[in-house]
Amino acid sequence: MGDDDAVAKAQAAAQAAAEAAQELQRQAQEAIRKAEEAAAAAQAAADAQAAAAQAAADVAADAARESAAPAPDTASAAGDSGTDATGASVPESPGPNAPLTAAEAGAVAAGYAFDGTALELGALVNGEADPAVQVRIPIAMTNRHGLVAGATGTGKTRTLQVLAEQLSAAGVAVFAADIKGDLSGLATSGEGSEKLLARTRGIGQDWTPASFPVEFFSLGGIGRGVPIRATVAGFGPLLLSKVLGLNDTQESSLGLVFHYAEDQGLALLDLADLRAVLQYLVSDEGKGELDALGGLSKATVGVILRELVAFAEAGADVFFGEPEIDTAEFLRVASDGRGIISLLEVPGVADRPALYSTFLMWLLADLFNDLPEVGDLDQPKLVFFFDEAHLLFADASKDFQAQIVRTVRLIRSKGVGVFFVTQTPKDVPADVLAQLGSRIQHQLRAFTPDDAKALRATVSTYPKSAYDLESVLTSLGTGEAVVTVMNENGAPSPVAWTRLRAPQALMSPTPDAQIDSAVAASPLQAKYGTPVDRESAGEILTAKLNAAAAAAKAAEDAKAKAAADAEYAKQQAAIEKQRAKEQKAAQAEYDRIMRETASKNRSRSTTRSTSRSGSGGAGSMLEQVLGSKATRDVLTSVVEGIFGTRRRR
Repeated sequence: MGDDDAVAKAQAAAQAAAEAAQELQRQAQEAIRKAEEAAAAAQAAADAQAAAAQAAADVAADAARESAAPAPDTASAAGDSGTDATGASVPESPGPNAPLTAAEAGAVAAGYAFDGTALELGALVNGEADPAVQVRIPIAMTNRHGLVAGATGTGKTRTLQVLAEQLSAAGVAVFAADIKGDLSGLATSGEGSEKLLARTRGIGQDWTPASFPVEFFSLGGIGRGVPIRATVAGFGPLLLSKVLGLNDTQESSLGLVFHYAEDQGLALLDLADLRAVLQYLVSDEGKGELDALGGLSKATVGVILRELVAFAEAGADVFFGEPEIDTAEFLRVASDGRGIISLLEVPGVADRPALYSTFLMWLLADLFNDLPEVGDLDQPKLVFFFDEAHLLFADASKDFQAQIVRTVRLIRSKGVGVFFVTQTPKDVPADVLAQLGSRIQHQLRAFTPDDAKALRATVSTYPKSAYDLESVLTSLGTGEAVVTVMNENGAPSPVAWTRLRAPQALMSPTPDAQIDSAVAASPLQAKYGTPVDRESAGEILTAKLNAAAAAAKAAEDAKAKAAADAEYAKQQAAIEKQRAKEQKAAQAEYDRIMRETASKNRSRSTTRSTSRSGSGGAGSMLEQVLGSKATRDVLTSVVEGIFGTRRRR
């Protein structure tokens, strides 16, 4: 009992030390997070200062243009649009219901007059759409990330499609999750109509139908598309803990298991491999493997195993395995120079929200790990649209959110831009929002007190403008949004009520037969289409456990044989001992009979010696007979028969 108590105390001390280490790590991470918040606040202050300077410069420029403008009798008729002395567009004179004055509209026009290549979003709405004032995003600033938000049915998907089309046309690769299947229309030219053309003419868009190079992907082969798989080891313990809903202690234990597997050369390819390692580490053969690292609680392993079973039964097991996708495949450019749009089909995402969002986060993290540092490029290598972004942050731990913030902040230097697509900005943590340079906010609805609170919070995050944003955000029409972006100098552009452009590709899904044909013709299908099942942790540990079981059985069999041999030898010894005892008794009886016989013979010889003196020695003859070996053998057999010692053969 003393040894058991010592072991228990040692284990308790090790557990306490591990918990203390975790607490120190948490405190360090909290300190890092606070430092990052301070840095973000400082950056926000610098941005605000730059915005103020830009606004002052815009006002001065407007004043200079107004003072240099020709007299009314030589100018164009009131209400017409044109260009100023510098060639920049001059907005139309606002109508009676316009929220902006002419000077304010001019400031918006100047705020979006970028020199470099830009993505065209649409035209300023000032009572009516003003095609003279185009709202745009500098393509170089798309790696500063962005947010597309708005209530269901307000046009977020179409906005995403417009951005993807223009990025592809500019030679930038695009990755997007196709939640409802609508984005598959990017592969097919759009269909014009009088209503569509009237709208596009009204915002100054010269609309023509076009299709774009699209690669279709699916998670683990569920649905149509080239399968995207990840190994469990590549997925990592932090993301897996998030998707399994583990607490901090369980997450720490899972990290220890991953460390052990890597250290022992046990490849974690699928969920079966992870289950095998967990089961081994709490088995009699493996439970001592992690003693030096603090040990592993059997109860914790039980929780993780149960969550893994539920996870697999939900269909997640098909997402893990080989061949693992090379995320460099998402950066490809077509032969005509256009960026390839990678669309991930995710049917039934509502049934597996944590898996979907965490899997996309793995793709981002893998890109971050693999891509080299390139600094600020004229245009990004890839723009990643993270649809249904609220699923990523729901119930996320502080560590997980901290990882997202770090990835979003640093991945822009790898040439990757990230746009989060969700319903309200409150779905995205403040630390992430602070990293976003462009915002396209579609209509918000305020039917409940919580909605009204969220609306006020959203308005408070915009730069100061002439709009009554609470009113504007609830009155936007479908296909309209309030926009502010990061200009070429890194300052926020003026807030602009914008009527957005129409996609050139089909705004409904591409026919299934066309998608199937594109997938079959993809060069990636041969590379990733067939799953590979090589030797990994499951097979290695199964063989190890089988060998241990075989050795244990052989040892048990040897022990049983030794015991049987010993028992046989013991029985043989007892038999021999009994036989010797019986032989000794038989010999003693024989000797007694011989003595009695000899005594009787002597007595008879004495009494008859006189009368038989001439008989020729009959007594002597009897003694010879009785003393012969044959007689002894006969008597021995008789005695053995009497005592029951004669063995039957």
